[in-house]
Amino acid sequence: MFKERLADVIRRPLITEKATRGLDLNQYTFEVDPRAAKPDIKAAIEKMFDVKVIGISTMNPPRRTRRVGRFAGKRSQVKKAIVRLAEGNTIQLFPEA
Repeated sequence: MFKERLADVIRRPLITEKATRGLDLNQYTFEVDPRAAKPDIKAAIEKMFDVKVIGISTMNPPRRTRRVGRFAGKRSQVKKAIVRLAEGNTIQLFPEA
């Protein structure tokens, strides 16, 4: 599905407390397109960042309902992918100024 446009698979890196602890284990967390499969995610990460991916874990939690007064709605769908890289490979998430 994403053969021609692998850049559309990865939306943004997630910078949370738990994701930051994973950086010590060479694991990076990204928000990805909900329709993306693990081979698509792996190909996109390897092409965009020029690294070797060992494993991928994905999470597709249910949508959350939110209320503002009497109006109820749903938040957008979010799929997270935790990408584990080979030894010696890193991704520069925080550019040095």
